[in-house]
Amino acid sequence: MDVDIGNALGTTPGVTTGVLDRLDDRVADAHETITDGMANDAFGYAALNLPETADPDAIRSAVDRYDDPEAVLTVGIGGSALGAATLANALDSEVDAYFLDNVDPDQARRLLAELPLSETVVNVVSNSGTTAETLANFLVVREAMDRADVDWTDRTFVTTGGEGNLRRLAEKHDLPALDVPAGVPGRFSVLSTVGLAVAALQGHDVEAILRGGADGRENLSGSLYDSPAYAYGAVSYALARRGATTNAMMPYAESLETFAEWFAQLWAESLGKDGVGQTPVRALGATDQHSQLQLYRAGPREKLVTLLRPRERADVSIPETDLEGLSYLGGSSLGELLDAEFEATEASLAAAERPNVRIEIDRVDERSLGELLYGMEAACVLYGELDGVETFTQPAVEWGKKAARGLLGGGEFEEAEAVSDKRELVVSGGR
Repeated sequence: MDVDIGNALGTTPGVTTGVLDRLDDRVADAHETITDGMANDAFGYAALNLPETADPDAIRSAVDRYDDPEAVLTVGIGGSALGAATLANALDSEVDAYFLDNVDPDQARRLLAELPLSETVVNVVSNSGTTAETLANFLVVREAMDRADVDWTDRTFVTTGGEGNLRRLAEKHDLPALDVPAGVPGRFSVLSTVGLAVAALQGHDVEAILRGGADGRENLSGSLYDSPAYAYGAVSYALARRGATTNAMMPYAESLETFAEWFAQLWAESLGKDGVGQTPVRALGATDQHSQLQLYRAGPREKLVTLLRPRERADVSIPETDLEGLSYLGGSSLGELLDAEFEATEASLAAAERPNVRIEIDRVDERSLGELLYGMEAACVLYGELDGVETFTQPAVEWGKKAARGLLGGGEFEEAEAVSDKRELVVSGGR
């Protein structure tokens, strides 16, 4: 993974080489804190050890019992699903991957009606084993399998912590159970059992994903000038401090669109604390050049645009044509056009003095994805250290969970009482 921060220099907002040189001393201190946390396997920092501590053999032993499934359905939410979805949607496989990561009844009904349940493996993921959305969806899935005369216990495994409802369920029904790694928040768990079980079921090279993560770890150093991950984290932090409070992640590959969703959770949930943070926005090149780029180039100057692409990809030739004005396309390829769109967007933003950063990976394969995912995690941890926030907690999320559980009768929570205090000023459509 390479990170080019040149287009963050001399922009508005922007940084200078002098700013980066001064910031580099703080990066060195933050790196020492991070490496100490990793050495002690401290909460959160343990995620950066996963390329070495994850156990591919344990993952395979849990999933190899399912011979030639047509599909795998992950029931989870947030970090329990997005990492696996990122890998599944980036890599080709004959085993289709689906994700039930919301409690929208229409979506659940449509998905379960389409799935070949007798040939589907269900992966239920919750660290606590008590996540309301996940357990509710699983109960719905289990009922659908019962109605289809499918023994759900033969088609289900769980990924969970050492205690909780899911662990007890696995013990009661003798289900395969993968352990969520201790000290790893869900949004940092893609390089563990949480993100890799689906990849293994789909036949992907789990070891190569972890090798990519290990490559990313080897590239961490005490200077932003020697570490692509730290360069990205440090520049993102510096730009946010100067007013670039939005970060538009814009991959130029359809296969990386879900990566932008994964990044959005990582960045938002980790860094949005104490009135600071950088709001992630999901975009897709070249599609969103025709929808969002107008805002990024000519709107408020509070954005960093991150442009991501693979250097190598399969390509499709564009046929020759005699249509007037289109002959320049003939003999080229869709890949060349996409690269031209990438570079034109980059130049357009630079010409308007809007900060942007280029991230390039070798190709969309297991090793490069492992390196990219690890790199963004390390960048996020560094950003959090520089900004002085509790990167690995999510108190605002927990508040909402308690409120919802209280409304459903799952306990007495003062957060639920706040719902009744909602102000109303309703403009009715006359229904």
